[in-house]
Amino acid sequence: MATVYVHVEDEAVDVWRPVGATDEGGSVYRLRDDPAPEGETWAFPPGSLVRCEMRELADGPALVAVELA
Repeated sequence: MATVYVHVEDEAVDVWRPVGATDEGGSVYRLRDDPAPEGETWAFPPGSLVRCEMRELADGPALVAVELA
């Protein structure tokens, strides 16, 4: 199980939620199907297949969901 960071929408600052994900090969991951915390809207819904890339976040480099796969 990998950790993929998903952007939380409608926040005043950039917020990234760590989400468990399964590596589907290449740079594609399937987000766990657990519901988002109440009050959060994610850029990609739980259970989505997403393409990821490494990006520098506040805590260092992280695997970030960038688009639906």
